[in-house]
Amino acid sequence: MNFEPYPFEKLNNLLKNIIPNQNLAPSVLTIGEPQFETPAFIQKALSDNTPLLKKYPKTGGEVNLREAIKAFIKRRFNTSLSDAEIIPCFGTREVLFNFPQFLLFDKKNPVMAYTNPFYQIYEGAALATHSRVIHINLTKENDFKPEINEEELAECDLVILNFPNNPTTSTLTLDELGQWVKLALKHNFVLLNDECYSEIYAHSPSPSLLEASTHVGNSEFKNILVINSISKRSSAPGLRSGFIAGDAEILREYMKYRTYIGCASPLPLQSAAAAAWNDEEHVITSRKIYKENFIIAKEILGTEIPSATFYLWIEVKDALEFTKKLYEKYNVKVLPGEFLARSSHKEKNPGLGYIRIALVENQEKTRSALQRIKDCLNG
Repeated sequence: MNFEPYPFEKLNNLLKNIIPNQNLAPSVLTIGEPQFETPAFIQKALSDNTPLLKKYPKTGGEVNLREAIKAFIKRRFNTSLSDAEIIPCFGTREVLFNFPQFLLFDKKNPVMAYTNPFYQIYEGAALATHSRVIHINLTKENDFKPEINEEELAECDLVILNFPNNPTTSTLTLDELGQWVKLALKHNFVLLNDECYSEIYAHSPSPSLLEASTHVGNSEFKNILVINSISKRSSAPGLRSGFIAGDAEILREYMKYRTYIGCASPLPLQSAAAAAWNDEEHVITSRKIYKENFIIAKEILGTEIPSATFYLWIEVKDALEFTKKLYEKYNVKVLPGEFLARSSHKEKNPGLGYIRIALVENQEKTRSALQRIKDCLNG
């Protein structure tokens, strides 16, 4: 399998021969990892349950975790799920990589489509399943909304969307998601939405594909799945807690598959994750911090506050050269957009000419870094 180097490895190679300005404190705005303390009550739930390490965890998750996740989905998306319609997972990365392998195992010539730019695990899963890939390019010209002709959709076995979107910050309305549900039913492909940024927004919360499915009359979620995680929501990427939810028939068979691959979450982590899923106050606090960072960005760079996520997706003339200059002169690291996307057919890489900036630091560090980025843009 010809796996591409991960974006951060590409960045390291780009910058490896550059000595940054040592008179300025380093600022790393490349990775979507919240730089705030994981809330104390989550840490306490973890430490209080360390005696449970003596027990094997269940593949399907403990009752307290399953109930916490279902309560979150009901509270946030006004959608009630049965036990058969949800599986807790050890973070969402493992699901995004192994679910396509489960789903496409018996397909002779599988076809996957996914949004481009993309979370790199989508591509890894496509390589692992020997799938032909159709890129759904998100560009300024299409307002960073997914567009694909129905002839191509008719060929697809699995379509992965990612809304709210990393890195473009684009969102879809309930009706737009509903149209995708209708397409999944019409062309009989499995539609999975990666909703890991659903809880990071400045103004209005984004809908879930689960809501959209019910909205268009597909209340049993046929062909419809979503994933979500507490990594961004709760500033707890180390807990590795997420879920996949939707079509019970698919999940029943996927559950059997998961019993063989050893990806059950340790019980103390499940207890801490349940505490996180059950609480909203800490999420509200985090959202306020991210919104304040975007207000600072608007003040310094003139950027609009995005609908969702904690990223800025900024156009620059030459992203690679800008990234090198910013690191050398100002000791700030950002991620060139082209590392997060691919060219396809006759279409150029939709990440060309963009940089992604992760605003995951406190206000003081954010202001300092953004001022240096402004100086570099003007220099």
